Amino acid sequence: MNTAKNYNPIFRFIFVALILFFSIGGIMIFSNSCNNSSESKNNSEADKVEKKDVAQNINPATTMAAIELKTAMRKLWEDHIIWTRNVICCLVDNLPGANEATTRLLKNQDDIGDAIKPYYGNDACTKLTELLHTHITGAAEVVKAAKNNQTKMLDEANKKWHENADSISDFLSKANPAWKFDDMKMMMYDHLKLTTDEAVARIKKDYDGDVKAYDKVHEEILKMADMLTDGIIKQYPEKFSGAAIAIK
Repeated sequence: MNTAKNYNPIFRFIFVALILFFSIGGIMIFSNSCNNSSESKNNSEADKVEKKDVAQNINPATTMAAIELKTAMRKLWEDHIIWTRNVICCLVDNLPGANEATTRLLKNQDDIGDAIKPYYGNDACTKLTELLHTHITGAAEVVKAAKNNQTKMLDEANKKWHENADSISDFLSKANPAWKFDDMKMMMYDHLKLTTDEAVARIKKDYDGDVKAYDKVHEEILKMADMLTDGIIKQYPEKFSGAAIAIK
């Protein structure tokens, strides 16, 4: 009996110690759980803010819709210079297929007009197509006059060709404030000069110069296509919302 009484204080001490241990442990677990929950909530809120910031800071020019427009616009204007070159070769070298090449080239002008329809409507599409048709027929007159060495006719054809370029530049600058008249005019005049250089080199049978001239035409037309694409995206950024594409 005395031995049991001697152990009672020890048992009571151990019992109290265990209660304190589990109580403190429970409080710490609960506290950690609360902290984790709060931290998780904060992380979730931070993620939402970050995603919102990313969405607001997406450059419309890097979305899939923008990339598709840029690709399509480049294809249209590359077709323009490819079929123009085909017509030049046919006219200068008296090759068969000139009518077919001209028909395909004129269709390209219809396609370019259709490309702006979703943004500027049917009337603008029709007007640009008409202007581009005149651009093509004017180019043919310049080539024919240059080939036949008809100086007076060449001067008249060149004058009309550049007046048409002014009309195209004016039309585009009024359609989109991002397409400044002077910028478009410079771009169009460069296009006319480089195309003329290409035709003249072909007429002179300077085939090395002909190839170099075409490379310059190609480089310049891609800049023109990109200028048109960038202008549309700036004017209608809401049409190019979506996931951004990484561009390296």
